[in-house]
Amino acid sequence: MAHMIEKFNDGTAAFVSARESAWHGLGTVTAGALTAEEAMEKAYLADWNVRLLELGATEITEDGASRVEVADHYASVRTNPKTHRTETLGVVGSDYHPVQNEEHAEFLNLLADESGAHFETAGSLKNGRQVFLTMKMPQSMVINGTDATDLYIAAFNSHDGSAAFRIVTTPIRVVCANTQRAAIACARSSFTVRHTAGAKARIAQARTALGLTFKYAEEFEKAAQRMVEAEMTLAELRTVVDAIWPVAPNDSKPKRTNTERRWGQISYLFEQADTQAGIRGTRWAGYNALTEYVNHEAPTRGKTDADKRRARAERIITGTADDLMEKAFTLTTV
Repeated sequence: MAHMIEKFNDGTAAFVSARESAWHGLGTVTAGALTAEEAMEKAYLADWNVRLLELGATEITEDGASRVEVADHYASVRTNPKTHRTETLGVVGSDYHPVQNEEHAEFLNLLADESGAHFETAGSLKNGRQVFLTMKMPQSMVINGTDATDLYIAAFNSHDGSAAFRIVTTPIRVVCANTQRAAIACARSSFTVRHTAGAKARIAQARTALGLTFKYAEEFEKAAQRMVEAEMTLAELRTVVDAIWPVAPNDSKPKRTNTERRWGQISYLFEQADTQAGIRGTRWAGYNALTEYVNHEAPTRGKTDADKRRARAERIITGTADDLMEKAFTLTTV
């Protein structure tokens, strides 16, 4: 899948990265860590003034053309940072309230003050329809003694109504649409805010709800280490799977078939998949097998493989599997 970074007619791109370039080679690379102001300026995210305009349709009859108002729907538009023209980003409902890029950056700036994190990347995807900003935490997580993992705080916003405002802590450095999906899939914690009238207040609550502080990495590291050190049998994993996806004696034959197919995939991931090498037979491996199944193996609707891949990506972006992954962590942690 393409990077989907927004590119402008003058050859520039809406992306900035601290110290190292991204695989797509686009945008600006800075010599040092970024401030919120630099991220906004160098990724061309400032002064978009995302706003809502009324929608109408034109009906043409024998008597001429007439305008018909489209009730309860609006065009979400921005001011293009290069041309300064008004551009449509999407069609949204009457309860949608924009979250400006400046508010997006301001929220992360508060976290930077708390945790010692610094801005790492920022960019615009799909011609402004989606925006991301990420910060890098000052310490790495070390799991199983040798597995050092950098931790990032990432915030994603959509201006087209396709997804909520979302903040995650993740080991993935977001530089494009692909890594945005991966970051959400690998999120260690997540907080979602719908674009409604109370969105600003909810974003302010996210810091407390997520525990996005300097201590987060340490606490998650401890939890993961306990899971690495605790054995898990296949029978114990089956108990967890049955708790997440309950079975009943009167289940239909198709449902029973799906249950066994699911178990076959999860048990394979737990016992044989390369992704569990080094942690096999532990509760940490059980948790990772469950999340890998939910994000990458669980059935999706679609006629073609491409349709199914898009559906999986949409499932990750919209967070429809978050409850399952949270339950998986609760049932496997010690």
